[in-house]
Amino acid sequence: MDNRRYLPLVVAGFAIVIILGAVGGRIFYKIGATERAVLFRTISGTLEKENVILPGWNVKAPWNEVYKYDVAEKNIEETLDVLVKNGLKISVDVTVRFHPKYAKIGTIQENFRGDYINILVIPEIRSTVRQVMGRYTAEEIYSTKRPDVEAAIEKETREVLGADGNEVEMKSLLIRSIKLPDQIKNAIENKLQQEQEALAYQFRLDKEKSEAERKRIAAEGEAVANKIINSSLTKELLRMRGIEATQQLANSPNSKVIVIGGGDDGLPLILNGN
Repeated sequence: MDNRRYLPLVVAGFAIVIILGAVGGRIFYKIGATERAVLFRTISGTLEKENVILPGWNVKAPWNEVYKYDVAEKNIEETLDVLVKNGLKISVDVTVRFHPKYAKIGTIQENFRGDYINILVIPEIRSTVRQVMGRYTAEEIYSTKRPDVEAAIEKETREVLGADGNEVEMKSLLIRSIKLPDQIKNAIENKLQQEQEALAYQFRLDKEKSEAERKRIAAEGEAVANKIINSSLTKELLRMRGIEATQQLANSPNSKVIVIGGGDDGLPLILNGN
């Protein structure tokens, strides 16, 4: 049996395998679990930005391009020097969590060519932090209005990054630390301490005033009660109460001598009461 007639087929088969191996990476591609992609058709120059490719294996023409995006949540930590309202320079550490909007990968590719973090996210974070903090004094940022500052930065950054054409969803923004020059920091802390001491002193004064008022009201009430009692204690009432008490003592088993009418006011006298 002459196998030479199959030689062209074998050669052709090897050629096909070699070609597929060479261009297979240009035809078959995989999108990972935390990835999304869009296809760019090079011949027509069209970016299929509305057709977001989901995770899995896919096929394309070898001359077309696929742009992949990692859509997992990301962290950025920035340290910024900021001029505040009263002209002082402070240092702020900020952490931002974000991810691209899954269905808007095509728009991000069209506007930022894949480098949206350096072109969009980082500059906008820096700009918003500086703008917001520039509305407050160092003391407000460091102490009394820090939550307001943080909320304003988060709100305005989220609006900018999520705007039409930017398409980035910010999950959270946290001010990790605020560093002031030592002299300014000590002055602010001393002022806050003095304010707390003043509040404590005022609290003690208010408490003492309240206690004095309570005692005054109690004394006035007692005086009124005594006045009412004194006005109701007539001689006749006292004599009657004395007689009632004498009767109760006379009925007790203890030995005693009772002189009827022996007192100056006519009340009985009780002698040898044991």
